[in-house]
Amino acid sequence: MDGMPGMPGMSGDLPPLDAGRLFALHPSADWFFFAGTIVALLAYLAGAVRLRRRGDAWPLVRTVSWTAGLVTVFLVTCTGANVYGMQMFSVHMVQHMVLSMLSPILLLLGAPITLALRALRPASRGRRGPRELLVAVLHSRYVRVISFPAITIPLFIASLYGLYFTPLFDILMRHSWGHTLMMAHFVAVGLLFFWPIMGVDPGPHRSGHVMRMLELFAGMPFHAFFGVALMMASGLEVTTFAHPAASLGVNPLSDQHAAGGLAWAFSEIPSVIVLIALTSQWAKSERRQARRKDRAADRDGDAELAAYNAYLASLEARSAGGGSAAS
Repeated sequence: MDGMPGMPGMSGDLPPLDAGRLFALHPSADWFFFAGTIVALLAYLAGAVRLRRRGDAWPLVRTVSWTAGLVTVFLVTCTGANVYGMQMFSVHMVQHMVLSMLSPILLLLGAPITLALRALRPASRGRRGPRELLVAVLHSRYVRVISFPAITIPLFIASLYGLYFTPLFDILMRHSWGHTLMMAHFVAVGLLFFWPIMGVDPGPHRSGHVMRMLELFAGMPFHAFFGVALMMASGLEVTTFAHPAASLGVNPLSDQHAAGGLAWAFSEIPSVIVLIALTSQWAKSERRQARRKDRAADRDGDAELAAYNAYLASLEARSAGGGSAAS
């Protein structure tokens, strides 16, 4: 690609963009993500198969969600999207939005940590195996800090403003490793942001459902503001896309405005998905709590209700006694 050192296979004469070229496999696929998605899928399926052979159930919907999340990562990093995303701001913004706001949600709904904890065998006494190491990491101070909403929300926001409104984006886009690092950062930040909010896996921070909805809405408006800022800008915010291939017939400023529109519109998609997931989790939590209360009532003859009725009766007796004394 002209003016883009380190990006092999990026031709300066790209054919006009269409859906077929956008999602077709391309020799310039990001091989880090190509290998990573395949390994992640095989490892997940191996864990699910191990549970099934052991006689334990693993929800199919989680496997589907994990697979869908990996497919979305693959589609924007290992196809023509990775090529056109180096020339067009709008395509790059699709990559960013998918990797930071759609893929993480689907991956988290797959509950990979829970699967690993159930599938990995405990090590013998006095030793530390993969399962023990995973538990240690989950309980580490580092994970408690980086998964705290007061950290994840600003980090999620800074990934937009700190990247595109500073020279950092142009610096990273000069090198293939910088581009890969940026894409991986999008996924990691998305996972950290959504994990405390709607992740199925255990974590160090899990607020009530209402607070988790507030945490979601604390970050989403900034995506909309960012998109509006790009749409309203009268000049180019990044120089990387200042000279797209002439064969594309793209006006850089118009393409930037389109990228802003995509960022603004895309913020609604994860909000809807997360709200549906949170509502479902809330309903399941209420049902589990109701079943626990029913089992407790069966065991003790509904002692809690009897105690409450006795309390009401004592209040009524006091009230009646006070009325008699007054008369």
